[in-house]
Amino acid sequence: MNITDVKIRKMLSEGRLRAVVSVTVDDMLAVHDIKVVQGDERLFVAMPSRKDENGVFRDIIHPISSSARKMFEETILEAYDRQIAMSTADESDEHTETEE
Repeated sequence: MNITDVKIRKMLSEGRLRAVVSVTVDDMLAVHDIKVVQGDERLFVAMPSRKDENGVFRDIIHPISSSARKMFEETILEAYDRQIAMSTADESDEHTETEE
């Protein structure tokens, strides 16, 4: 299994939710509404979920093995970090242009 694409759909700066992401697996399967969340100690990835009749949130889709979960999390967080770096560089460029 290979993650062939990661799209950062939405970036947020307030609250614990930092991004909403879509992932494509093997150019054949798309998974939407994966969340990048700021935890107490680090960022983590939360898979898409829905609330059941008892009010408990249950994942709709999730990796079965710890190695698959690690691959998803590392790939998504790397894409998130790249997006943050690009946004920071763009903001830096804008400030430089306005100062000239």
